[in-house]
Amino acid sequence: MSLVGKEMQEFNLDAYNPKEEKFVKVTNEDFKGQWTVLCFYPADFSFVCPTELEDLQEHYSELKDLGVEVYSASTDTHFVHKAWHDHSDAISKIEYTMIADPGHLLSTQFDVLDENGLSQRGTFIIDPDGVIQALEINADGIGRDASALIPKIKAAQYVRKNPGEACPAKWKETGETLTPGLDLVGKI
Repeated sequence: MSLVGKEMQEFNLDAYNPKEEKFVKVTNEDFKGQWTVLCFYPADFSFVCPTELEDLQEHYSELKDLGVEVYSASTDTHFVHKAWHDHSDAISKIEYTMIADPGHLLSTQFDVLDENGLSQRGTFIIDPDGVIQALEINADGIGRDASALIPKIKAAQYVRKNPGEACPAKWKETGETLTPGLDLVGKI
């Protein structure tokens, strides 16, 4: 069953906040009141993962300008997240919080836990009410492009502010939207 439209479940996990250089607790309540991108990845000290997280950091200020907070998560501990941050050129750039999920609670709740106990490459856009609005899950060998999040978030924010309207394919902020109804059936 799809997680789109479902509210996040409760959780309380350790994390590493690189910007403040400290360990913190992150709960589902931290996601409320703002848009959130939650980016799961398989493992610290790996190959594709640092390229993805560095790319996400490169778009972090643009996401923040849209009112979006970013979290990454893997089944590694918060201690391993800090060690990775301290020893990787790519990961040392990260400012967003890195959630530790060694008990597989969050990975299970978001249905991204694989048979080896690692998180799959799952990206979730969560609205200010804690409801999942979009998700994408990639196979291990397929890295994500963080720039693709920007138009999805803008569309999700537009639809939230304009109930009854829908954003068509390739929608841009200044583009036309659709108002689904009987008069459009078979005419698009």
